[in-house]
Amino acid sequence: MLEIWNQLAPFVVPLAVVVGLLIGSFLNVVIYRVPVMMERGWTQFAKEHLNLPLTTEEETAFTLCKPDSRCPKCHAPVTAWQNVPIVSYILLGGKCGSCTTPISIRYPLVELLTGILFGVVAWQYGWSWLTFGGLIFTAMLVALTFIDYDTQYLPDSLTLPLVWLGLLYNFNGAFTTLQSAVLGAVCGYMSLWLLCYVYKLLTGKIGMGGGDFKLLAALGAWLGVGVLPVLVFMAALIGIIGALVSRVGKGQQFAFGPSLAVAGWIIFIANEPINQLIQWWLTKSGF
Repeated sequence: MLEIWNQLAPFVVPLAVVVGLLIGSFLNVVIYRVPVMMERGWTQFAKEHLNLPLTTEEETAFTLCKPDSRCPKCHAPVTAWQNVPIVSYILLGGKCGSCTTPISIRYPLVELLTGILFGVVAWQYGWSWLTFGGLIFTAMLVALTFIDYDTQYLPDSLTLPLVWLGLLYNFNGAFTTLQSAVLGAVCGYMSLWLLCYVYKLLTGKIGMGGGDFKLLAALGAWLGVGVLPVLVFMAALIGIIGALVSRVGKGQQFAFGPSLAVAGWIIFIANEPINQLIQWWLTKSGF
């Protein structure tokens, strides 16, 4: 078995890219459906407690698997070959095969992005458990990034499993020690929670959603407590650049989750030089 794994090692990067393209196609479903599932759940909960009737649409099952994917305009079902990443979009000319309604370019871009990120993870860590964990980590960050960008939701159904997976992944010190992972989860959550709490005391406003606390806790669980200051600093810089590029106005809400996700992924990939930089800074500071 070990010999087979060794023979496959040279193909880890192209294999990861192909898997990433396929996972990216599924992530498009997750990005669209999870927020809808959340909103339907809230509506059903509220109506049940208010003794209000549900509409036919609200009673219809809506999950990651049901109903089948369809064109939002003509409701033509998406066939198997039309789910082939990128290729199907090109062959269809970016339009529905039945009514020629334009298909968003973001669908193939998410597939391509996921494929590239998977390839980078495989290139960095090779044929190892770090790569396997990194692919899961990357896929969930991609989904959370686009969901938060679209809706400013960071679903518990994704952030909380990411916390537990990080702790389990580091149970035997795969990426960092278990102690550092636990402290990373606790400090990641509490740091943003405390910042938000103080901001609310001073201004009377809520400056950040609870999903950001859980996402930083998840990143701490995966990456360890030592990188949290660097991670938050990087995320703040990325957020500022994103706000300037997007021309976010004064008082306008802005999703911080994508900035945390990008910073966390960069640290996962460039972990060694970043840790060397942290150690250098601690030495120069006399810690």
